[in-house]
Amino acid sequence: MVQELVIAIVAAASAGALYTAAAAKIVKQYERGVVLRLGRLRDDVRGPGFTMVLPGVERLRKVNMQIVTMPVPAQDGITRDNVTVRVDAVIYFKVVDAASAVIQVEDYRFAVSQMAQTSLRSIIGKSDLDDLLSNREKLNQGLELMIDSPAVGWGVQIDRVEIKDVSLPETMKRSMARQAEADRERRARVINADAELQASKKLAEAAKEMSSQPAALQLRLLQTVVAVAAEKNSTLVLPFPVELLRFLERAQQPAQQPAQQPAQQPVQQQPVQQQSAQPQVAPPQASSGASAPAPSPPPAPAAPNAVPARPSRSKPLARH
Repeated sequence: MVQELVIAIVAAASAGALYTAAAAKIVKQYERGVVLRLGRLRDDVRGPGFTMVLPGVERLRKVNMQIVTMPVPAQDGITRDNVTVRVDAVIYFKVVDAASAVIQVEDYRFAVSQMAQTSLRSIIGKSDLDDLLSNREKLNQGLELMIDSPAVGWGVQIDRVEIKDVSLPETMKRSMARQAEADRERRARVINADAELQASKKLAEAAKEMSSQPAALQLRLLQTVVAVAAEKNSTLVLPFPVELLRFLERAQQPAQQPAQQPAQQPVQQQPVQQQSAQPQVAPPQASSGASAPAPSPPPAPAAPNAVPARPSRSKPLARH
């Protein structure tokens, strides 16, 4: 009898140990336990710690209450301004109602992932390219609202949604680069023109001040020469100041005036000796009944300052 009693006690203890091991459950701090008794949801949600369930009658499902980070696969879409883009995102969510996450949806992680992809495609189609590139905060808020609306019934709260990257075609990248370069060049020209305007005003004021003091211009010139000569990498050509040239010109004017020269004596013309041109007389020829020619009268005396006449070279006529 005693032996049979001992065996029964040992068997009962073993059965109790097995039952306790099967019924004992440990719920971690970041988890909540949802109990289904014979397929029916119990109202009480088991908190963290040690808990007991009826083996074969109750079933305990643990739900993670931590924030889950889920990447959204890249989605291809066409923006409202007909640009093909590829956008990927990341979503942060957590379970706030463990019973609804178990009962209302089969797999809340898969459901949230599919809803995020669908909402991301919808956001791409409703937005312009400039909004995707520069106004992401607004798009993130819209995407969060689109995903959070159905997720509330699943016991899931969307904490945050972020668009990670926007991939553009190469042609679009080149076009945007040219646009940005043109815009920067335009701003550079506007800034340069504004600087030139301000500098011209200041130079006009400086010139107005220097006009009253000519020496100020020379000092400014010397300052410029000093600034240029400090580099010691170029040849410096220093022009003469205009005032120095004027000083030299005034200094040379008295020396250039010659002394008064005496009046020039008139040149006396020497009288030209008269040369009498004696014509040649042909010798008389003896002929019968012919008389000798009469001698020609002497020429008239020439004037004192007259140029002597050149003797005639014509031959006298002889009479036969």
